[in-house]
Amino acid sequence: MKGTPVAPTSSDSTGRTTAERASGGVQSVERAFQLLEALADAGGVATLSELSTSSGLPMPTIHRLVRTLVQQGYVRQDATRRYTLGPRLIRLGETAGRLLGSWARPYLAELMEATGETANLAVLEGGEVVYVGQVQSRRSMRMFTEVGRRAQPHCTGVGKALLSQLPEEEARAVLGREPLPALTPHTVTDPLELMRRIAEARERGYVVDDQEQEIGVRCIALAVPGAPTPTALSVSGPEARIRALEAQADAASLVPVMQGIAARLGQVLAP
Repeated sequence: MKGTPVAPTSSDSTGRTTAERASGGVQSVERAFQLLEALADAGGVATLSELSTSSGLPMPTIHRLVRTLVQQGYVRQDATRRYTLGPRLIRLGETAGRLLGSWARPYLAELMEATGETANLAVLEGGEVVYVGQVQSRRSMRMFTEVGRRAQPHCTGVGKALLSQLPEEEARAVLGREPLPALTPHTVTDPLELMRRIAEARERGYVVDDQEQEIGVRCIALAVPGAPTPTALSVSGPEARIRALEAQADAASLVPVMQGIAARLGQVLAP
């Protein structure tokens, strides 16, 4: 059986191949990031064969790239000879998170001014919600979530908005099959029921946290379109005040305002 012929490659004066010149990138760098993404998708731990299967790259290429990433500290090998994301990525992630919050701050401030309530920005990392930006309400009674804090996605508005951006199977994998922990009597703990609500949120364009993480607190969240990684915007506050915002029927109602801000923020964050 004949194999598929491989087109010959040639290099220019910079050492880039014909394929690399055509794509405008460097193939080895693209593949290294492809491996890091595959490792992250696997929960941060995988064998070489698992990486080869998930990335589609040949084993010799996997060996070469992983060896380089290990040498640089971006990947490490554990005692069972599996590979994990390395500690040098922590600094990169923390710095990127701070920058993301900085870029988003004018948009969060605009949302806070429009609603009078605390505006938040969050991303999904390793199956957890990470808050990367916030502008607090000026009101004496307000919601406060520390930037950098992690939370579970099933009980937060931003978490459900983040899950709604994933393929269904990936969202199910994040939630798992077992009952989820209840933080309040309102927390949805059944993964199947939660997936049903997330599907509704996709259709509706936003999601609600109705005292599911904290009694007396309501949150409205939606996806930031165009962001390079699942990102969500939210406004949170005392239940009665958020319900009053939702009840407004004029052009300044909460969800259209949030959607407009999220769309413009997504354009800023788009790669």
